Amino acid sequence: MSVQEHIQSILRVIPHEPGIYQYFDTLGKVIYVGKAKDLKHRVSSYFRKTVDRGKTRVLVQHIVDIRYMVVESEMDALLLENSLIKKYQPRYNILLKDDKTYPSIVIKNEHYPRIYATRQTIKDGSEYLGPYTSVKVMHGVLELVKKLFPIRTCSLNLSEQNIKAGKFKVCLEYHLGNCKGPCEGKQSVEEYGENVNSIRKIVSGNYSETLKNLKIHLKENVAQYHFEQAHEIKSKIDLLEGFQAKSTIVNAGIHNVDVFSIVSDQTGAFVNYMKINNGVIIHGYTAEFKKKMDETDVEILQHGILFLRDRFQSSSKEIFLPFESEIRMEGVKVSVPQKGDKRKLVELSERNAKHCMIDSHKQQEFIDPERHTKRIMETLQNDLRMNELPIHIECFDNSNIQGTNAVGACVVFRNAKPSKSDYRIFNIQSVQGPDDFESMREVVLRRYSRLLEEGESIPQLIIIDGGKGQLSAAVSSLDKLGLRGKITIIGIAKKLEEIYFPGDTSPIYIDKKSESLKIIQQLRNEAHRYGITRHRQKRSKEALRSELTEIPGVGQRTAQQLLFNFKTVDKIKLATEDELGEIVNKRTAKLIRSYFDKKRTE
Repeated sequence: MSVQEHIQSILRVIPHEPGIYQYFDTLGKVIYVGKAKDLKHRVSSYFRKTVDRGKTRVLVQHIVDIRYMVVESEMDALLLENSLIKKYQPRYNILLKDDKTYPSIVIKNEHYPRIYATRQTIKDGSEYLGPYTSVKVMHGVLELVKKLFPIRTCSLNLSEQNIKAGKFKVCLEYHLGNCKGPCEGKQSVEEYGENVNSIRKIVSGNYSETLKNLKIHLKENVAQYHFEQAHEIKSKIDLLEGFQAKSTIVNAGIHNVDVFSIVSDQTGAFVNYMKINNGVIIHGYTAEFKKKMDETDVEILQHGILFLRDRFQSSSKEIFLPFESEIRMEGVKVSVPQKGDKRKLVELSERNAKHCMIDSHKQQEFIDPERHTKRIMETLQNDLRMNELPIHIECFDNSNIQGTNAVGACVVFRNAKPSKSDYRIFNIQSVQGPDDFESMREVVLRRYSRLLEEGESIPQLIIIDGGKGQLSAAVSSLDKLGLRGKITIIGIAKKLEEIYFPGDTSPIYIDKKSESLKIIQQLRNEAHRYGITRHRQKRSKEALRSELTEIPGVGQRTAQQLLFNFKTVDKIKLATEDELGEIVNKRTAKLIRSYFDKKRTE
């Protein structure tokens, strides 16, 4: 039985049920794991003749076997899919790029628990709080809790038997007041345990209960005239309130919530995660996922939520998202905030994700500029639904004032960078008056007639600065040359940055912050700048010719000499014959003076 026959035999029996599917290659290795609400529809879609996604076609070429598993719900399918991706790390599934081990704060499972930072997790009953993506933040929290509650820093085995046997003596930390000497039984297990509970709450962002207990102890000590102890407790309250004030970013009513957001480009996605407790960001982290297929933001975010909640051991009962998702978890409320402090948290998460993506792009541009350029072009290709990479792009713009001195500008980008030696300016020849449509028709026709005659390469993308009218004029010129269909051509309207395609009545809108729109805007602005500059030069020459070179005996060079010294024509008109004679010969000075005097009396 051939591979195709084997695949078809499996497709015939796959049920219409939720579940997961696995694709295997010739070596029996899992190369892709997916989930589906309807297994038969989803798996069959990969093997249709009309599959238009290039990456999907590549995947299908490597599939020799399919296995599937039916589950109770789509959520069960997502959880199982996530587990299998982590286990097998299939070649064509999204990949979490960050494999670092982050430190946590551990509360050791001991008679007198030690509390310290660690990167290792040992299953001995100890409690791990974190992990922390910022070592600085983690050490700041540890420093705070050690100032508030004296705990031991030694690694002695402080078992009940060892303490009773008097095996240990207090150290310098005890004499400095940083430890209360549990090694000699100077501090009870109960008192030490209360301190550990308070530390646990502070590390988890729950300051209010600890503050409340400290204030109660303060009142009790003041009532009993224990002013020294009261002063010590008051110092702790001030320290904790100061730390809380720096940490709180929204109202304290937002408690035990996970916030997620996502931004993406052609090659990857960035999922930001924030853990909020009592209005405080306990954790903030952005994970980068490398795309292998054409995964949507919704699909990647679902995986990101599972990955990050597992990594940060989150048990939050509420999740905030930027958009609706089908993800559902037992006992967890998923919502999309629309306003207020909750919405601000989602927007903060989105800003962090965007900054992470921008930083990654800058780093990539520095380390691997060719890959950065290719990614920009791939993004543009995808957004404009092009069949090939836009390596060579040209943009056209017309400049004129009431139809005078009209010029057309053509700027050229190669590999997403300006190629200034290829820029061209066209003096409009066949159009009288201000007619942008006919001017565009002439310029495009002349440009590509010349390229075809000389056997030069034509661009993959043409951008027309203007709306439907200018675009239609340019398309008519491509039709004449037989280039329609060989080149992608779009128009960009200035007002709302609308992108028009030939024949489409409605424009498309590209995300204002996308790299695709930025490169299109850069081309449009460069064409406008280049056209305006050349138009002004032409207009200046025309003005110079009409004002000075009409004087008998005054040529182009003389006119330029006069303007260089007098700066304006008006100053030349007011200059005396002697002043003119300092720049030009006396005969020419007399001619100029006589000409302007005669003009004044007419």
